[in-house]
Amino acid sequence: MFLKRAGIWPFLALAIVLGFAALLARRADLPPSYHHFADQRIWLGIPHFGDVVSNIAFLFAGLWGWAFLSRKSSLAQFIDARERWPYFLMFLGLVLTAFGSAYYHLAPDNARLVWDRLPMTIVFMPLVAALIAERVNVKLGLRLLPVLTAVGIGSVIQWHFSAEHGAGDLRFYVAVQVYAVLALFAALLLPARYTRGSDLLVVASLYVLAKICETADHQIFSAGHFLSGHTLKHLSAGTAGFWILKMLQKRQLLADH
Repeated sequence: MFLKRAGIWPFLALAIVLGFAALLARRADLPPSYHHFADQRIWLGIPHFGDVVSNIAFLFAGLWGWAFLSRKSSLAQFIDARERWPYFLMFLGLVLTAFGSAYYHLAPDNARLVWDRLPMTIVFMPLVAALIAERVNVKLGLRLLPVLTAVGIGSVIQWHFSAEHGAGDLRFYVAVQVYAVLALFAALLLPARYTRGSDLLVVASLYVLAKICETADHQIFSAGHFLSGHTLKHLSAGTAGFWILKMLQKRQLLADH
């Protein structure tokens, strides 16, 4: 276990290592086939129906999270009421992801993909700020909330402008995604104030599962032509949002705090 006063170092070390890795990695952009998803079916007049409608998982998770945090009773789940603010932003990010991803999947292309990925960073990075607030220091977590969120948004904007100029560069956006996942594991190295820390492992596992489903989009769809891998990606990632909500609802303050 790291001493609490040094608790920011795992998060900082990850940022430094991944930042340098991104700089040293070869520039890479989306493959030409990226927007050609497996499930092209139209149903009820909605193109790419499965990939569009499955975004309802993000919408429900985000709205349910906001409803929970807005209740006075939710204050009992936080030592400091300010700890709720990163989660408010994270659940807002889930709602925005539902609309941004649905908009993208109606007619997938690079221009629309920006509106899919921007809100996703408003999920990843506020969650990291929440972990810092809970495991290191509340004031530090809140100070880093706008910084981390801006870094996430900036990685999408940087990719967009590089792609617009014919030299798409995904390195920093990928680094942000990897950082957010590894931060979940880094948090587990630090003293916890609440129970249910193992839920972070479930959230990380669901995200990894989502990425596997995304990669195996066509293979999964060809197995039975029922659900595509990308549709399952949305459902898995949406479940991760519900799992975070479940963690907040059920956790308790540890006895030594």
